[in-house]
Amino acid sequence: MPEFTYEVMTRQGKKQRGVTRAQDRTSAVESLRSQGMYILKLQEKPEVEPWYKREISIGPKVSARDFAVFSRQLATLIRAGVTILDSVRIMAEQSESKQLRKTLSLLTIKLSAGQQFSEAAAESPDIFPKIFTNMARAGEAAGNLDEILDRVAIFFEREYYTREKIKSALTYPAFVGVMSIAVTVFLLLDVVPTFVGIFASMHIKLPLPTRIVLAVSHFLVKDWWILVIVLVALIAAHWLGKRSTKYLLFLDRMKFKVPVFGELIQKSVVARMARTMGSLFASAVPVLQTLKIVSEVVDNRLVSLILTDAGTNLQGGGTLADPLKKSKIFPPLVSHMISIGEQTGNLDFMLEKIADFYEAEVETMTERLKALLEPLLMVVLAVIVGTIVSAVVLPEFSLYSNLH
Repeated sequence: MPEFTYEVMTRQGKKQRGVTRAQDRTSAVESLRSQGMYILKLQEKPEVEPWYKREISIGPKVSARDFAVFSRQLATLIRAGVTILDSVRIMAEQSESKQLRKTLSLLTIKLSAGQQFSEAAAESPDIFPKIFTNMARAGEAAGNLDEILDRVAIFFEREYYTREKIKSALTYPAFVGVMSIAVTVFLLLDVVPTFVGIFASMHIKLPLPTRIVLAVSHFLVKDWWILVIVLVALIAAHWLGKRSTKYLLFLDRMKFKVPVFGELIQKSVVARMARTMGSLFASAVPVLQTLKIVSEVVDNRLVSLILTDAGTNLQGGGTLADPLKKSKIFPPLVSHMISIGEQTGNLDFMLEKIADFYEAEVETMTERLKALLEPLLMVVLAVIVGTIVSAVVLPEFSLYSNLH
């Protein structure tokens, strides 16, 4: 039998909290009301599974692709005249995502008990992001939930597409980089040491490149534990540093200053911010609430801080564009277009255009990076392997010269 946590007002006017068992939410409500209590909050406690039955997941529980498909299909069902309860029930049966299917099944129970869709979805923040629940709430209030869900679908489709473009562009260079490291380590640990004894028995003066490679090989074979200690120390320092806001802000600021990749990160963050903000504004979500949501999903604390300042500036009678312009993090185009949007009353349209522009920039830049990184990494790999091979072969030429 499920448990429900409750907060009630007694006949004496005192607030009281507790836990009660009931067959369902309706039974729990009737039980509390029969005791003369006015219910302020009632929520079903999630069932805690044993640790050995819990699923191990890495990354988001529901991908942007699955969420976009869910939003699009749900909007289609609602537009066709299917009730929200039946629509969610149908989606629970058809969803390919196990986590989403499980959550939607719980959602149908909550909807059957009379909860609003947005309210029920907000109780599962690990599945339904804040942007989704707030846009759904706005859609329920305006009576255009199907249109809002279509807009949500477009948002997650574009986000998924942008991420996949970046992943596809960096997958091959990452693979080549890993292989380069693996080949280098193999040569230094296995191939080079076999020649050490031969060189020692020759009693010849080794060339400088050979001495350097032998020193590196000796370090990796004999003193590898130093690298392990340094690596563990760096990880521990990073873990401790994450408790400091200044350290996290420093890291996010440095992301923008990384050669080549810093510009890609900046454009990706701007596109995500503009797309999220534009979708929320177009759904009639209040501006301050919009800035709060965007600051939480933009995935960069420096930008989050700027958006918080923008909210404060708006409350003081200022504009949204001014804090963005002063920050020097955003390109001038962003603050300029936002300023025009504020003056003309078309801020949501301008934000969508900003998002379109920078998403296209991210796509173009990832293609260029892919084209540049692949040959560059091959050259780096060739130089590393060539240096090691040369270091092994050079003493043989020296020996040959001495014999003649």
